[in-house]
Amino acid sequence: MAVVDELTVDEAARRLGVKPATLYAYVSRGVLDRRRGPDGRTSRFDAADIDALARRGRPRRSSRTTGLDIEIDTSLTAIQPDRVRYRGHDAARLARRRTFEEVAELLWTGELGTVDEPWPVVELDVGSGGSMIDVLARAVQAAAITDDHRRENDIARAGRRMVSAMVHGLPEPGDGRVSRLHLPEREPLRDTIAGRLWGRLAPTRPPAGAVATLNAALVLLADHELAASTLAVRVAASTRADPYAAVSAGLATASGPLHGAASRLTRRMLERAATSSGESALADAQQRYGTLPGFGHPLYERGDPRARALLELVHETWSGSRQLAQVDALVAAARRRGEAANVDLALAALSHVASMPVDAGQTIFAIARTAGWLAHAAEEYGEAPLRFRPRARFRDP
Repeated sequence: MAVVDELTVDEAARRLGVKPATLYAYVSRGVLDRRRGPDGRTSRFDAADIDALARRGRPRRSSRTTGLDIEIDTSLTAIQPDRVRYRGHDAARLARRRTFEEVAELLWTGELGTVDEPWPVVELDVGSGGSMIDVLARAVQAAAITDDHRRENDIARAGRRMVSAMVHGLPEPGDGRVSRLHLPEREPLRDTIAGRLWGRLAPTRPPAGAVATLNAALVLLADHELAASTLAVRVAASTRADPYAAVSAGLATASGPLHGAASRLTRRMLERAATSSGESALADAQQRYGTLPGFGHPLYERGDPRARALLELVHETWSGSRQLAQVDALVAAARRRGEAANVDLALAALSHVASMPVDAGQTIFAIARTAGWLAHAAEEYGEAPLRFRPRARFRDP
C-alpha cells in the first residue's frame, strides 16, 4: 500500500501561500479534503492535493469586486460544487426523505433522528399590516417578549417556539386545515411545519406531493454557510445577543432585495414572462435591476444543486400545468444566455405554480433559514465574544 505524504495545516497553508482559515474555507467549499491526525483533533492534508491546487491557482472567488474576505470555521454546512451537506448529510437527499423539523434538530443538536411529536403551536398577537416579512419580524418579537426562559439560550426550544410563532402569525387564506405530509416509506405525517405553512400561503388544498415539495424547500433553504444574513446573526451572537435578537438581525438582512427577497423579484420576472416571453422578461429584468434575479450563483459554476433538487419536485407535482410551462420557458431562455437557475428561481417557481402571494418565496426562505441562523448563533456562543471588529480605512473627503 502506497504511503500518502501528508501535510499539517501550517505546512499546507505555507505551500499554498494562504492563511489556515482560508485552507479550512477550501475544505468547507469541497475544494480540498482533510483527514484527522493521529490525535483525532488536528487535520492533515494530502500533499499531492495541495500541490495540484497550488499549480491550478486559488479557487475562483465571486466576481463581486466589492466582496470582503471573511472566513469562519463551522461544523454545520459544507458547500461543494454539486451538492450541499448539513453536518455530513446531503441536503438534497434530506429534502426528499426528512421533515424540516428533523433537519432543524440536526443543525441544532448534531443528531439526525425522527421527530414524532409535532412542534408546539404558538399563536401570539402580532398585529396586522405590512408585508409577510414584517409579520415574521413581529412574530419573533412577540415570541421573545412572552418567553420567560429567553435568557437561557436554549437554541432548540427557542427555535421551535420561534418558527411556530412565525407560521401561525401569518393570515390564513384557506380553510385552516393542516394538510398531511407524505414522505417515502413513512406513514402520513400530521401537523408538520410544512403542512401548517401550506395553509398560510396557498389559497387551495394541495395536490398530491405539494406539501412534500414545500417541506423540501424548507429543508434546502435551512442553511447555506456564511450568507449575508447568517453573518449578521453571528455578529449579533458574538455580542451575546439572545437567540430571538440574533434571528431578528438575520431577518433584517434577509429583507433586502438582493438576498432573501430575491425570489420576489424573480416572481415578478416570471409574471412578466407569462404575459410576453422569457426573452422579453429577462431583458426587462436586466434593464431594471442590472442583473438577472434567480439566475447565477458565485459558489456554483455548474448551477445551484438546491435549485435542481427543488425544481425536480415542482415538475413531479405540477407536471403539465400552464404555470410550469411558463417557468420552463424562462429557464430555457436564460440557459441560452449561459445562465443557470439558482434557488431563488426555484422558490419563485414553487410560489408561481401554487398560486401563492408574490412574497411567499421570501417567507419560505426566512422561516427555513431561522433553523440555520440559530445553529450558527449556537456555534458563535462557543467562540470568544466580540471577535468581529473589522477596521475602517479612513478617507479624507
